[in-house]
Amino acid sequence: MRYWIAVGAAWVVATVLSWTPLSTAIDDSAYDWMSRLYTVSRPAPQALIVAIDETTLQQQGGMRSLRTVLAKVLDALAAAPPVVAIDFTLADAGDPAEDALLAAAMARIPHLVLATDIAQDGSGWQDPQPAFARTAEALGHVHADPDPVSRRIPLEKAVGRTRRWAMAFEAAYPQWAKTLRESTDAIELSTSNGPLVVPGTRESGRAVAVRFSETTRIVSASQLLNQPGTALPSGVQAVFIGTTAMTAARDRLMTPLGRMLTGVEIHAQLFETLREGRFRVETSPALVLLAGLSLMVLVGFAFQQRGWRAYLMGLPIIVFAHAIPHIEFQQDRIFPTFGPILTAWLVGVTAATFQYFGQRRQLVRAQSEKARYQEAIHWVTHEMRTPLTAIQGSSELMTRYKLPEEKQRQIADMINAESKRLAQMIQTFLNVERLSGGEMQLKREPVSMTRLVDNCVGRARSLAERKQQRLIAETASGTASGDGELLEFALYNLVTNAIKYSPEGTEVRVTLEARDGELAVSVRDQGMGISASDIKKLGTKFFRTDQAEKSGIAGTGIGLSIVREIITRHGGHLEVTSALGEGSCFTMVVPASVTEGVER
Repeated sequence: MRYWIAVGAAWVVATVLSWTPLSTAIDDSAYDWMSRLYTVSRPAPQALIVAIDETTLQQQGGMRSLRTVLAKVLDALAAAPPVVAIDFTLADAGDPAEDALLAAAMARIPHLVLATDIAQDGSGWQDPQPAFARTAEALGHVHADPDPVSRRIPLEKAVGRTRRWAMAFEAAYPQWAKTLRESTDAIELSTSNGPLVVPGTRESGRAVAVRFSETTRIVSASQLLNQPGTALPSGVQAVFIGTTAMTAARDRLMTPLGRMLTGVEIHAQLFETLREGRFRVETSPALVLLAGLSLMVLVGFAFQQRGWRAYLMGLPIIVFAHAIPHIEFQQDRIFPTFGPILTAWLVGVTAATFQYFGQRRQLVRAQSEKARYQEAIHWVTHEMRTPLTAIQGSSELMTRYKLPEEKQRQIADMINAESKRLAQMIQTFLNVERLSGGEMQLKREPVSMTRLVDNCVGRARSLAERKQQRLIAETASGTASGDGELLEFALYNLVTNAIKYSPEGTEVRVTLEARDGELAVSVRDQGMGISASDIKKLGTKFFRTDQAEKSGIAGTGIGLSIVREIITRHGGHLEVTSALGEGSCFTMVVPASVTEGVER
């Protein structure tokens, strides 16, 4: 469950990031790159561009003579094409003679589309002069709306209640040959070639993604004027007349082809796209979301495998995520690039990282269990040696020598007592192990700390007498809540350690006192003492002080770590004060109990 929560979180992050401006910029750059990679080929373009280029302007007197040049170009078209579109707004009044000449030339064109533009203040349309507009079959807007690359062109623009269609749209499907039916996400045309659906939402102004091609037909206006009667190339369905001269064309825009085109060239490219009837359609957000979810599931299942199988299954899925936009683009479907790729990689990295640390946790757990097992063996060796030695020595005495009946009974009683003690130690050991491993809940019973101190001092008194030490107990009344056997084990360990590391003839004092809501049992000795640096390390498994190692006294460094574990599990703590050569004081502090009940 944790694995799939992590994988799902990675998918959510990738999905949110795919809605950011950064994602949009990356998707647009990928679209431009694929437009160049999968170039549209048009062996026989249907649009012809008559370019008012540098040569034409030089020969015909520059932009001052533009209307005269346009009139000559229209007259020079030997065979009138189905549609002529002029990419000049012609909104201002010019020389009356020139305007009359141009209007007469326009009147001789059967199907003429003139350009219109939105006023700079947005107040309305800048339509051509009435003399020109009367000759036109349609007025088309010339807005490309680059952002900053001209990838899409809106088919419609509106100012107030007046709507204009794009000039290329009017040229591709003349008004006399089409009827429109509009929906929220497309328009349907009835053309001479049958019905045609042009995708484009109303919110975007019916924007159409232009299928740009390197193949275009361009002829210089100077060529038509210098060679009257020049025949148009076969298959031409529309002629676009516009400026391409660097000094005159103000509408040079960047395109997905990686280079700038003039406005008239972009209009011709849109015309070709419309006439082909092939449109690049945006993939719906729901489908993109579903694709990301599918990638998340596939990558997640792949990296649930172990070892090389995870990468063998996961990497092809990530590669496929990179290929999806390419496959879709070649089918004229625009699929986001950033989202699927980020989803595949982020989910893959998250899943692989989770599995790595999961396996590492298992390894650490296995190593920890092994270490605990080894510690247990050391503890058994350390703690159970004494009763086993007593049992072994007593049994040898009984078998080697013929002892009096009373002595045999004493030895038998001692063997029985030590056997019970050994069984109790084994049970205590198992409880500590299960408690450390989280496999057992701590007992919560009233424990008389007074009785516990008396028991531990009584058991250890014989050890103190062997070293001619004075073992003194100073107790007060107090009750704690917990496991009496474990607490007794912890205190007994502290007392026997004090005896073991103290020289003969010294004193070991055990004191029980009540603090604010706590009970503190202190074991103070007059032994070798502990340095300040070693005090910080006490309780670490297998750690022994330098003084203990040099003394030659046997020990494993296990007992004190178990003592600290027991006290901590009871919600208490172990305090240590010491100085070299002045003895030590170990204080076991546990919460006092207010629970009424029978004390153990």
